[in-house]
Amino acid sequence: MSNSKVLLEALRTVNDPELRRPITELDMVQSARLDGQKARVKILLTIAGCPMRSTIEAEVTAALLGVAEVEDVDVTLGVMDPQQRAALRERLASRRTPFSDPQSLTRVIAVASGKGGVGKSSITANLAAHLASQGLKVGLIDADVHGFSIPSLMGITQNPTRMDDMILPPVAHGVKVISIGMFLDSNQPVIWRGPMLHRALEQFLSDVYFGDLDYLFLDLPPGTGDMAISVSQLLPNSELLVITTPQSTATEVAERAGTIALQTDQKVLGVVENMSFLQLPDGTRMEVFGSGGGENLSESLTRQLGYEVNLLSQIPLEESVRVGSDQGTPVVLGAAQSPAALALQELAEKLVQRPRGLAGRSLPMSF
Repeated sequence: MSNSKVLLEALRTVNDPELRRPITELDMVQSARLDGQKARVKILLTIAGCPMRSTIEAEVTAALLGVAEVEDVDVTLGVMDPQQRAALRERLASRRTPFSDPQSLTRVIAVASGKGGVGKSSITANLAAHLASQGLKVGLIDADVHGFSIPSLMGITQNPTRMDDMILPPVAHGVKVISIGMFLDSNQPVIWRGPMLHRALEQFLSDVYFGDLDYLFLDLPPGTGDMAISVSQLLPNSELLVITTPQSTATEVAERAGTIALQTDQKVLGVVENMSFLQLPDGTRMEVFGSGGGENLSESLTRQLGYEVNLLSQIPLEESVRVGSDQGTPVVLGAAQSPAALALQELAEKLVQRPRGLAGRSLPMSF
């Protein structure tokens, strides 16, 4: 094997941090040669101000130092020209998963609630983080444009990278994340009405490069407003996960979020009762927000929708969830053995019931 082929083979192990694909496959390696025991490579960045340039340089250096013949590495960073970027965009666009396509292998789960303050966003972040930690490819859209919180919950401070008309989402805890909050200069309010909300979601789905995903989560705003309707129109294959607390008023409002499926033809995966109880030091449980709400909601939705809508989980009220949310580290990662984390992990595993594959799907055939 020639020296350049040995170096290229090593560089196949280096993924672009944003596109999550090998730099060799993305044509980012312009040249690679061995000069004595020094490897000299030139890497083309997708844009001039690439925020991950130091990461790419470090990973390229580490990969080449793993080659037996190499003792030193000289990495030169360049930038793709417009033609090279256009070719890369075309290649990526042709491989985007069409989430709205009935034959898409990506499972789309929209997490809904009737009212705010029930922990919907933190549950969404934890489910996405746990599935990503299990080796699945996961994306997360913060569809709560007016009350976005996902960037903070996932510990994201960097902005998305723009490659001409394509947006590369930041990756946190193995999850590709996009939120309107990433495009604002400060914590300013977003004062948009229905058509603009629809367009924002449409752009997240068409302009953001998620690549091939196993799961795409959407953190919906509370209630049954414009965004819930837009999700059903743009992602007709999406399924709903309804979040409530045990409190009767929360359950009554959450019922509306679930029964919207009657109009949108979406399937309700199940009910999650958050903040079910507080475990006291003596082992007893304090039902801070009452009891029975999740079970009542499950029974009501089952009756109205005409199929079984199970109560999938009762997640305890725990300080570790709040601490993880404040620190940008989901509790399933930061305190994985806590009761709340274990409940969330079990919930995530219950969602992975339908295997991602071709079973039951029509395949085009030609002779």
